[in-house]
Amino acid sequence: MTERKRSSRRPAQLANRISSLPNGSSILSRLAVAHPVTIMSNAENHRYTRGTALPELLKKRILILDGAMGTMIQRYKLDETAYRGTRFADLDRDIKGNNELLSLTQPQVIGEIHEQYLAAGADILETNTFGATRVAQADYRMEDLAAEMNIASARLARAACDRYATPDKPRFVAGAIGPTPKTASISPDVNDPGARNVTFDELQDSYYEQASALLEGGVDLFLVETIFDTLNAKAALFALDQLFDDSGERLPIMISGTVTDASGRILSGQTVEAFWNSLRHARPLTFGLNCALGAALMRPYIAELAKLCDSYVSCYPNAGLPNPMSDTGFDETPDVTSALVKEFAEAGLVNLAGGCCGTTPEHIAAIAAALANVKPRQWPSHYRDAA
Repeated sequence: MTERKRSSRRPAQLANRISSLPNGSSILSRLAVAHPVTIMSNAENHRYTRGTALPELLKKRILILDGAMGTMIQRYKLDETAYRGTRFADLDRDIKGNNELLSLTQPQVIGEIHEQYLAAGADILETNTFGATRVAQADYRMEDLAAEMNIASARLARAACDRYATPDKPRFVAGAIGPTPKTASISPDVNDPGARNVTFDELQDSYYEQASALLEGGVDLFLVETIFDTLNAKAALFALDQLFDDSGERLPIMISGTVTDASGRILSGQTVEAFWNSLRHARPLTFGLNCALGAALMRPYIAELAKLCDSYVSCYPNAGLPNPMSDTGFDETPDVTSALVKEFAEAGLVNLAGGCCGTTPEHIAAIAAALANVKPRQWPSHYRDAA
């Protein structure tokens, strides 16, 4: 970590840490009386400088997130030569599968995918940056391209949103921040429970670089998504908090975890309630689940979050379970996924919905149509169990 980042413990960071402790709210209240400038500034700097229309829109209607980037890239059937482009034609290793690199080598493909999702009705586009961190790009030995990937990806999504935005339907760019292939909480060696292949500081620095580049590229908000390890997410959120302090900007943050099996826990062991309580101090605009389970299996966990969260709730499931015989690699057709998500909405569970693995513009168009006239969740009095 650089000396600049270690130089001081900022008031906002301190307040966030205190608020996550037992009786944190009462501690903050007492500190605010004794040190009003230091503590109350944390409340003041929570005002968004970008994406300012999002909270009001979420009150009025269910917003639509886009669908899977990887699923759409597969439709283009790009080979190794296409991934390399002219810039990396002579590279000494294979890089096919590095989807984030396509923002540099095949920007027209990424732009077309964004526009297909916008035409389908998406209000929010995710940047093609799920794995655009130094930690993730180490798998391809392309760590030094991480910042460039993020800037280029953000600009592609920004340009697409600007083309489709209207006064009645603004479009927003979400800087996608993925979990990385490494975990700070779990040993990669079954024979050494204490072993780790990444540190918190390494993750934090990697996320800071990514978020800085996304901010430069023009994103409206950040989406920390597909979280399987809460400690990884904390590193991302800490990096964002630092970036906000350093830049003077403050963007909405969306947080989305992934329940990995029928136990109802994320991979690092937390239930969705524990997961929410571990990260709620970040004051996310939305909090929810994506990926892993299809909508049908995800429902009880979304219902639990709908009862717990004092933020807006998001849900963007896979198109069912994996099926190698399907064109998309997943079971559910658009009518099936949209019907399931509509039931969530009619039960008062969600404020934002979209799709993850296996979903396409056809899925997003069906979800947008199904939810068009359904009122968004309002907490807590408007929650009701399904009949």
